[in-house]
Amino acid sequence: MAAAGPFSEAERAAVYRAIETRRDVRGEFLPTHVPDAVLARLLEAAHHAPSVGLMQPWNFIVLRDIETRRRIRDIVMRRNAEAAAMFEDERAAAYQRLKLEGIVEAPLNLCITCDRERGGKVVLGRTHQRDTDLLSTACAVQNLFLAARAEGIGVGWVSIFEPDDLRPVLGLPDRVVPVAYLCVGYVDRLFRRPELEARRWAKRLSLEDLVFAEGWDRPWRFPPEG
Repeated sequence: MAAAGPFSEAERAAVYRAIETRRDVRGEFLPTHVPDAVLARLLEAAHHAPSVGLMQPWNFIVLRDIETRRRIRDIVMRRNAEAAAMFEDERAAAYQRLKLEGIVEAPLNLCITCDRERGGKVVLGRTHQRDTDLLSTACAVQNLFLAARAEGIGVGWVSIFEPDDLRPVLGLPDRVVPVAYLCVGYVDRLFRRPELEARRWAKRLSLEDLVFAEGWDRPWRFPPEG
């Protein structure tokens, strides 16, 4: 056991700053190489994520080869055309103007996968909720996002593809699911607000409307500010 207690004020502020200023990056990547030592720190942060039953179902595929990344970009472009057709009128036009990936522009890509057989047939804490392995992998993704923000590195999550699209390109076994495909690289500027909010695609919901007390749809009373 180790001593527990709050962080110092400066440490606490740094944690909250990373959370509040993290952005999904698509078009702001610099061509600067991400050193392996820095990448190793990001992967270490991801690997320290919580996982149900300590199953640690994640793997990380590092992608620097431009030809592999072009193959994946081509898949995303094809799926993006399908996605664009799902929107109508002004929404469709707005979608076409959005840049939703930086696969080739970023100097580095990562695919974070979930091995759905990791830990065996019965895993502590997963006996009644099968998808806790996927949820645990998502925690690793978030850890990486926050560590990258602290390093001045941007991360963009690309999700416009069917999971099986990546299987032949990356040689994924049947038991392994790609959870997150990430574009990674240094940035020198970030949107003050999430890009989709800045571009008026969506807006952040009010937290007060999302917190209930003792059951569904009974508002929790926030303390007065100050």
